[in-house]
Amino acid sequence: MRDIKNLNTLEKYILVHIYRFGPDTPWLMAHRLLGNYGYSAKYDPDEIEKNCKTLEEEGLLVVYKGELKMKVTSSIKPWLKVKSKEFKHKPSGIYYDLSKEGRKVASNLYKEIFKNK
Repeated sequence: MRDIKNLNTLEKYILVHIYRFGPDTPWLMAHRLLGNYGYSAKYDPDEIEKNCKTLEEEGLLVVYKGELKMKVTSSIKPWLKVKSKEFKHKPSGIYYDLSKEGRKVASNLYKEIFKNK
């Protein structure tokens, strides 16, 4: 495993994003990394996918195989609640989650990036 200081900025953001928001796909992270939502992707999904694979090879991420929460938190868009009830399966895409070691690294990064501001 690389030292935390040797992780690039995007890898750090991916780890902190999954730490804060839970398992996610590279495509979705490209659109909403660290809570920055938007219609167009702010990051290249292929670049995020490449970084996720690198982090997986280093043992910081694992492919997520569990159930996803399909609860909608937005009261502004009630149609999402209807769409949520229609999903009886996990939406397509490879979901990444933190490994035990990845959770430790992400926790430290989260404190370093967000708590010191």
